[in-house]
Amino acid sequence: MKYLLLINTRAPESTEDFPAGEPSVEEFMAYEKAVGDAGVKLDGNALDLATGTTVHVRPDGERVVTDGPFAETREIVGGYYLIDVPDLDAALDWAARCPGARYGTVEVRTVWEPDAS
Repeated sequence: MKYLLLINTRAPESTEDFPAGEPSVEEFMAYEKAVGDAGVKLDGNALDLATGTTVHVRPDGERVVTDGPFAETREIVGGYYLIDVPDLDAALDWAARCPGARYGTVEVRTVWEPDAS
């Protein structure tokens, strides 16, 4: 099954309490190697926290574009991994091993794949 691990980090404007520090590049490189060596990684990238654009289409069809990222919360998505593992328990294990889980949260979402039959 495919799962998306959304790595949530403290929003730059946030004053909420979060664990001190951030994951090091070395920690993420070790995690990157682990998911690669295990053969479960399908994709993954860090996201730029300073840029982003939000698009909303109103009922009348008008497109509203807002420069962002639009974060009125204390967390913002800082990156993701797309993995293919046997079940949710395995996905949760990989999420717990992610350095982002110690400095923020990692949300695990099942990738919906329509039945091809």
